[in-house]
Amino acid sequence: MAQLIKLQDYISRYEQDIYQYPSHYIQLKKKNWELIRLAFDKGESLIAEEEIVEEAETRAKEKSTFLDNLKTLFQRRNKEVMVEEQQEPVMTEEKLFEKSLRHFTTEPKTIEDLKILFLDNLFQLQTQWASSTVLTSQAIPYSLYYNEHLKYFLQRFPDNYLLLYNPVLKLKKAPIETDLILISPLETICISIVEGKENGIFQYKQGRFWKYLDGEDEKKIVNPFISLNRTGLIVQKLYERANCDFPVRKVVLNRKGYFDCPIVPHDTMLVDRRNYGEWFEQLRTLTTPLKHRQLKAAKALLTSTQNTLVTKEEE
Repeated sequence: MAQLIKLQDYISRYEQDIYQYPSHYIQLKKKNWELIRLAFDKGESLIAEEEIVEEAETRAKEKSTFLDNLKTLFQRRNKEVMVEEQQEPVMTEEKLFEKSLRHFTTEPKTIEDLKILFLDNLFQLQTQWASSTVLTSQAIPYSLYYNEHLKYFLQRFPDNYLLLYNPVLKLKKAPIETDLILISPLETICISIVEGKENGIFQYKQGRFWKYLDGEDEKKIVNPFISLNRTGLIVQKLYERANCDFPVRKVVLNRKGYFDCPIVPHDTMLVDRRNYGEWFEQLRTLTTPLKHRQLKAAKALLTSTQNTLVTKEEE
């Protein structure tokens, strides 16, 4: 499952330490899948015993007790307390990771059911990580939990891909909402998703608008090259500013229909029903592990994103 390192303008855990969180996520995911698979093989129930609200209350009580104990012991064990303060957030995060993945609402009957439920819980967890840190959180619209494109890129691509979903990037202090950005170990892919009904045709026209044809129906759409070129240019400039030498290419994606575009820019690829399978399989089967250059590229973008910050005390 790809890693959602940035969701629009929400605060993200990955912004705190992009060199630590991706590998940490992969380790936690692997560990918890093995535990859940073992429990399933043993025939143990995987239905959560507690509701999310009850879990939140328990965590609040545990945190309160922890802080009270720290206050009592502060004078006598100053150095030990400092160590405990440093360790507590990490322990809590791993615990929350485990609880989130084991919170099944239905009992899986087959291993395929288990995989689907596990991926759905991972998707929920990824949106949480991409909209909160240990000390901050934000409420995101429910529509994002059902966003087809967001779910597609997270659940259909492997762990070594890092996703920025329509991030708001700042160039010369001006915030600009961009297209989707997918960072693989080998390159950065800026993607504009242009989709209609099955077998619909997007017809290239010079200027600001294209035509969309669906049978006898016809309408105008904004030329996707405009926003895609802007996204690619911003990414390139941010990489140059960070002395990051990492390839950037651009893709206009239409999984359901076709493009009628006789003139395609040399640095842009059109992916429609005719070549989608080959394109997707090539990306999906990339087994190259996370690379330092890839993480450096991700950091160059994350440090230039806009955040709408809400602390937990303000909720």
